Amino acid sequence: MPLVNLSDMINHASRHNYAVGAFGVDNLDFLEGIMQAAENCRAPVVLNLIESHFQGSDFDLLMAATQTAARRAAVPVAINFDHGTTLASAEHAIRAGCNGVMVDTSALPFSENLWQTRDVVTKAHACGVTVEGELGYVPGVEGVSAEQHPGEMTYTSAAEAKVFVERTGVDCLAVSIGTVHGRKKGVPKLDFARLAKIKEATAVPLVIHGGSGLSDDQFRRLIANGVAKINYYTALADAAGRHIRDNASTGSKGDLGLLLAGVRDAVRVEVERCLHLWGSGGRAAEVLAQCRPWHEVEHVVLYNVPEEVSESDVAAIMREGKKSLIAIPGVRNIRAGRAIQSDGKYRYCWLISLSSQSAVEVYRNHPDLLHFSNKVFWPVATDRIELDMEES
Repeated sequence: MPLVNLSDMINHASRHNYAVGAFGVDNLDFLEGIMQAAENCRAPVVLNLIESHFQGSDFDLLMAATQTAARRAAVPVAINFDHGTTLASAEHAIRAGCNGVMVDTSALPFSENLWQTRDVVTKAHACGVTVEGELGYVPGVEGVSAEQHPGEMTYTSAAEAKVFVERTGVDCLAVSIGTVHGRKKGVPKLDFARLAKIKEATAVPLVIHGGSGLSDDQFRRLIANGVAKINYYTALADAAGRHIRDNASTGSKGDLGLLLAGVRDAVRVEVERCLHLWGSGGRAAEVLAQCRPWHEVEHVVLYNVPEEVSESDVAAIMREGKKSLIAIPGVRNIRAGRAIQSDGKYRYCWLISLSSQSAVEVYRNHPDLLHFSNKVFWPVATDRIELDMEES
């Protein structure tokens, strides 16, 4: 299970002067193409799930596939929720299995961006989840990107970046130095002097959004000036789109399978180019050795109740428990039921999935759990056993 701590992965890249790629995952073709490229290049990779891409589709369904791909990979993988719009959406992403989140409040005034980001950090760090903040504003320039990232560019101030990082506690910082979301005619002009000042002023790895369209030399200079994570999507979408158009022009006759044939490889080729260019190729083994594995935890409770407590009473307790506990940060899922065997030692069970080891302490000390346990559960479940289990 090579899911690893995202902060560890990015810090490794920062210390060794390369950048990890955070590639946008839109569907299974993108997911499989990205993962095949990472395996071929023996590179760490971040699977980026961008909130705005799921306005017309089911985030949780693709998240399940993304987790499956990450768990069976032989290279280190992290799953990041990108450009979330609210704290609630970040909490949902953590519950779904992301081990990194970014809520984009960069268009807000500095003070409001700071306190909203700090709230995300408080909730996410309690679960061991990495948080990326953004200071300065990276706009979109064409099509959907312009709609999702409206307005004019605001460059990141090194002085404000220092304060922002110190007061929010973010693990990495996305900066605005001239890149844009989406497509732009010509090569963007980047303010490398500004980037160098930001690097000097802050103590966290830096992130670039809008990586598509940059030259090879610009990528190298970004990495030399502290960029350790590069978000990359539009060029993958363009590669996929070109391939579909080529298929359409060569006799696909509207057949969906023929139109999509080879899209996965088109994505793979572009990701492989980036992984080699950004220096992450061949790093998988050392990243796995130096980064903490990301283990989910199952909190198991086996219990009995006195004979005078009816099945309907137990069912009511289970319903109340599910309703009370599911909102605790780090709780991914709650299952409760009764044993099929009639001759077992315990008749009932809770199985509570937690996002990480860090989430265990948050769960055990949360007021909602303590209230439910003290007032509802423990008075009837006097014969019980509890344990926390992680996959080995």
